[in-house]
Amino acid sequence: QVQLVESGGGLVQPGGSLRLSCAASGFPFSLRPMYWFRKPPGKELEWVLSITSIGTTSYVDSVKGRFTASRDNGKNTLYLQMNSLKPEDTALYYCSTTADGGSRGQGTQVTVSS
Repeated sequence: QVQLVESGGGLVQPGGSLRLSCAASGFPFSLRPMYWFRKPPGKELEWVLSITSIGTTSYVDSVKGRFTASRDNGKNTLYLQMNSLKPEDTALYYCSTTADGGSRGQGTQVTVSS
């Protein structure tokens, strides 16, 4: 059974940084691409980035140069380093095993506000 547990969210001022984690279990993590999605308040679920099993990444334009995804296949953990955060990054952030975001964890809240 796939289980994904996101953590690391919080309240941060504009320009600040956060590092999210996603602990995965119940499937061969090291063999699967992974995804981060986010759902801003009042908006639809948005794809943020993809990372292949070997760490090749692609990002939505709005986070390029600010967000960096990585993974530790030995620890079955996915990471998202978020720098230069903006108020528009405020959202519930999810990791997912599927490209449509359908198989995801419970999310971790990121709020960027002064």
